[in-house]
Amino acid sequence: NIEQFIASNNNIRGNLPASNNLPKLRQFNMASNSLSGILPGFIESFATLEDLDLSNQMEGFTGPIPEKLWRSLSLKILNLADNMLTGTVPVPSLVGNLAVLEVLDLSNNVLKGSLPSELGLLGGGASLKRLGLTNNALTGVIPYQIGQLQGASVLLKDNRFQNTSNTAPLNLCLEREVNEFDLADDATLCPPERNALSNIYDSAKGAEWTNGSLWLDDYASHCDWKGVTCDDMNHVVKLNLTNNGLSGQLSESIG
Repeated sequence: NIEQFIASNNNIRGNLPASNNLPKLRQFNMASNSLSGILPGFIESFATLEDLDLSNQMEGFTGPIPEKLWRSLSLKILNLADNMLTGTVPVPSLVGNLAVLEVLDLSNNVLKGSLPSELGLLGGGASLKRLGLTNNALTGVIPYQIGQLQGASVLLKDNRFQNTSNTAPLNLCLEREVNEFDLADDATLCPPERNALSNIYDSAKGAEWTNGSLWLDDYASHCDWKGVTCDDMNHVVKLNLTNNGLSGQLSESIG
């Protein structure tokens, strides 16, 4: 009837067994050891598991993340950072089961591919406090749904998002719903001039403009926003909003 198993910061080696009959286990922490091998799918055996921490293994777990880990109704913390996990971030439609998840940390692995839009549903979109995916090999477009994780820290540095022509979603760059986005100051993913134009839109009551075509679109280049003219380097050289119903105040971003 054990509820907590904590054996972190040791030198335990080898593989974890595929299953254990511990129906009341709430916390399983073997962080900072030398475990290796394929990561077993714990959830079927640990039906009440809330905290799973297998991070910082000297040898490291390998292979893909088992999809069974996404079936837990009670999981609050899933920390698999600092291993050698491969494959993609496996978030199928079952991600809705993780309604109470607070921490998902998959940083410092070898995950590749694009981020699933379903990540925006983690923790019901409200309970997640940290989404850690730094230092992997992730590519593609960052889903705008991630910018809707209210109050979360979204950590995506040291991947390969900058290798494409796509910007990060505007809502995420402006940190309007998330608490932190660690790439908000990246000029490639979050162009400063796009952010400045967004401030102008807000202060001049853009929602009431006669024509605000593409303004605040999550992915459209700010150079395509109505009234914006850019040079070949995507720097704004002209802003023409004549007869467009502006009111409110002029943002300091105009400078």
